[in-house]
Amino acid sequence: MGKLDGKVAVITASTRSIGYGIAKAYLDEGAKVVLSGRNAEKGATAMAGLGGGENIHFIACDATKQSDVEALVDGTVEHFGRIDIAVFNAGGVANTAMIADFSDEEWQYELNFNLNQCFWGTRRALKYMLAQNYGRIINMSSMFGKITTVGVAGYITNKHAIIGFSKAAAHEVGTSGITVNAVCPGFVETDMFFETGPGTIAAMGLPDLDALAAIMYNPTAIKRPNTVEEVAAMCTLLASKEGAGMTGGAYNVDGGASPY
Repeated sequence: MGKLDGKVAVITASTRSIGYGIAKAYLDEGAKVVLSGRNAEKGATAMAGLGGGENIHFIACDATKQSDVEALVDGTVEHFGRIDIAVFNAGGVANTAMIADFSDEEWQYELNFNLNQCFWGTRRALKYMLAQNYGRIINMSSMFGKITTVGVAGYITNKHAIIGFSKAAAHEVGTSGITVNAVCPGFVETDMFFETGPGTIAAMGLPDLDALAAIMYNPTAIKRPNTVEEVAAMCTLLASKEGAGMTGGAYNVDGGASPY
């Protein structure tokens, strides 16, 4: 018996990196899982890597678009008949402008990419979860939802806001069998980290990728990156029966980097 037997989960941005790791953990615990991402070819590769079969499905979704996020939630219900767990994992650093130089368009994209996909997805998922008096919603924040640095104001603002949004939602639905939480990973050395562009590194006042890695894990207690599996383990706990009393929280998986 897995911790998530009989449950249906959907995860944004889950064809690789942290989202893929969460999908693997959920499948291993008996859930049916809908993967999503912008690229259908990557979706097919991810499904094959996870073993394929009837318990896994892919729906193309650009998480910066409201219609796509809402269609993803609806499509999960259409395919598997229900939705029990929703992990809004998409997001990242979209722009590295200093605040004085941010355009309105760049700022709006940051909002859509990080915060708004959590809002759109949570709102749509609650339509189904409230009707069944059960649900688990997990919004991916970051250790930068609790601390700050220079050059990524859009990302930091949104990751802080995701924590506040998750707390507000948790208190609205707390008597309905639904939990809402934020997860705050620290430095996870995924393939996406190695794709960090030189513009982002320069905007942070750093010479190279190694320097970025160092400032990410030097403040930790463990003096190493966290792993995808460690983040997925937290998401599994929050999605499980054992996580029923954990709601409105912002749970760190950051090796001790955050001050609270």
